[in-house]
Amino acid sequence: MLPHLGAAQTAPVGPALLREASLQTDTATYLLSRNTVAVQGVPALYFWYRRDDETVELRLYPANAKPLRLRRNPDFQQLDSLTKEDDGGFRTRLKFQNLTSSRFLRLVVEQAADSAGRAPRREVLPLLPLVHTTLGLRVADNELFVGEEKVFELTSSNARNVHATGEWVRGSEFDYRLVAEANGTLRLHVLPNQLGPRTLAVKLQTERPILLPGNRISYQLPVLKQEFNVKASRLRFLSPDKRTVTLDDVSRRKGTELILDNGRSFELHRTYRVEDQEEPGGTLIAEIFTRQFLSNDRVLCYLRPYNTHRQTEGYLYIKENDAARYLTNLDITPQTVIRNVQVLHRGGEWTAGLSVSPGETVDVRLEGEGLQKARISFEDLPVIPSDSSVRTDARLVYRVRVPVSYDKRKSTIYNAGQATGYTLNIKEFQRPHPLDFVSVAYGDAARPITRLNGPVLYDGTIRDVVFQFTPIAIDKGDLLFGKQYLSFEIRTLNSKGELIELRNVESLLVCPGDNSPRATFYQDKQCRTDPLSLNSLLGRKTYDLDEWSRIQVIVKHQSSQYGEPGYTQTVELVLKRRYKFDIDVSFPAGLLTRKQGDSGFGDLGGISLATLAQFSFYSPNKINRLRPYKIGAGFVALNAFNLGSSSTNRDLGVVILGSVYPTRREAKFTFPLYLGGGFLLGTSRWFYMLGPGIGVRL
Repeated sequence: MLPHLGAAQTAPVGPALLREASLQTDTATYLLSRNTVAVQGVPALYFWYRRDDETVELRLYPANAKPLRLRRNPDFQQLDSLTKEDDGGFRTRLKFQNLTSSRFLRLVVEQAADSAGRAPRREVLPLLPLVHTTLGLRVADNELFVGEEKVFELTSSNARNVHATGEWVRGSEFDYRLVAEANGTLRLHVLPNQLGPRTLAVKLQTERPILLPGNRISYQLPVLKQEFNVKASRLRFLSPDKRTVTLDDVSRRKGTELILDNGRSFELHRTYRVEDQEEPGGTLIAEIFTRQFLSNDRVLCYLRPYNTHRQTEGYLYIKENDAARYLTNLDITPQTVIRNVQVLHRGGEWTAGLSVSPGETVDVRLEGEGLQKARISFEDLPVIPSDSSVRTDARLVYRVRVPVSYDKRKSTIYNAGQATGYTLNIKEFQRPHPLDFVSVAYGDAARPITRLNGPVLYDGTIRDVVFQFTPIAIDKGDLLFGKQYLSFEIRTLNSKGELIELRNVESLLVCPGDNSPRATFYQDKQCRTDPLSLNSLLGRKTYDLDEWSRIQVIVKHQSSQYGEPGYTQTVELVLKRRYKFDIDVSFPAGLLTRKQGDSGFGDLGGISLATLAQFSFYSPNKINRLRPYKIGAGFVALNAFNLGSSSTNRDLGVVILGSVYPTRREAKFTFPLYLGGGFLLGTSRWFYMLGPGIGVRL
């Protein structure tokens, strides 16, 4: 029995808190008064479970009338609050986290402090989870050979509950070990030692105990037995003390010390040929020179390798005069040589450029020979374990994290403490940041340019357009962008959209502020901190532009600095006006006039001439679009173009006149309507007028 479970029973001060407790699963109910077993002298409430995340119903019955509470424990999750039932007990549900691997599982029950102010009373209830575990071995071929290891798969109802150490258990007939793989498969490695029919007896233990009669617990599984017929190999296998030998110029010329089992027929100071096949004429892999017999029935040899070999490729045959005498196996690998190093950035592809940035996690791939035995490290950079890591003789893949606070320009790649000649260059991040760190002020308070969606109509005088920069908004915490290279294309246009002036500002550099963890590495004399004023660049200043003129500024990242387009934002300011004052000449025709004192309207008049100081009004939500009405004051020459001698309606009047115009811009001829009144200077009479007119647009 192994000491897998132990718990210290904490008895409450005074009488016991609990008179009864029960755990109910979906198949049974376990009571504290009935289902207990002593574990290291401490009574524990046992229960059987089927799943690691078993959900149970817990009922606690206090010894007095005071309420109970249950302390939290990382081994389980309390699904319900502890509520009092009609029978006086307190009920809740618990969901365990990992019953197989949890140790010292217990419930801690408390009662609040009494009126005398004494500390809360507490009672600990140890729990003992039990689970049924079966284990089986099915062998298709029961033949084994001395010196040859064979692997079998074990079937189990609960593989996680089987205690697999991975260590060899030595025996006179068999050596065996149990290995639990990552996918939960159990594999039994068997190595026979004696010939003939033999019975393998495997004794295994569990993580969780089983309950024996008499309320005894045991961690011992039933002995697993299997009959094998062990045969002698045609060639005796000699175990080497080394599993790997490096093939290089030193080992090829001087040899590498190797200790082998005594082959009985070995002769000292003799060279034996090592080939990769039993028949004559095989490839020469190495030579073994016997040097000295050792006291433990082994032989000290020199191994001179000439070719590479992998244990997975088959056995090596030790030959004397082209006749195979013994078997052995070991890896003969080339000297570790790194020929190529590549870096994979997140979301990218493998590249030969070895530049990485602070705060970045990258995959580093090394290609060459003999890499499986390499001990690669990166100067001051941590290697993150990853399921996607590759480790072969020809290729290694490591996942490396570059700390934000890394203070060197390079990180040397080492193999067993020796520089490989390759380094990771630490390059500051240079990624385009959204342009919200650029703001513009044109009369009101500064606004981020990313919030200006579409043209901005401004009805005042723009004294200047100033672009300001917020360096502290670029790098935030571990999210780094680095230096921002910007260009400004500045255009001014008149009300007709014709270009007035064009200016370009190239390579404007904005560096992250002091809040960036890499601020000391961004120091550059070209970093811009002062605002950019357009009036310092434009010949015709912003305050000298006419109404409905436009100021267009295109702010964008320089793609040549980033290798990607970056961000672009257009800022367009329009000099808005609400009304326009102008002198207008028009030709009202067919006017109906009514003079003071007349009983009705007169006849339709001829073509008149009107000269008015007139106000036009712009639409508030459109650019340079007039409303369809005007109002003005001036002079009207009635029937000005009726030059006949019989005309009696010709006169000159001072008027206030309103007009309604069509809003179509493409019309060359327009026919406005006029309504107004005034004073006739010739007849000294007040009059009113209504009628159409003729307008010509040039």
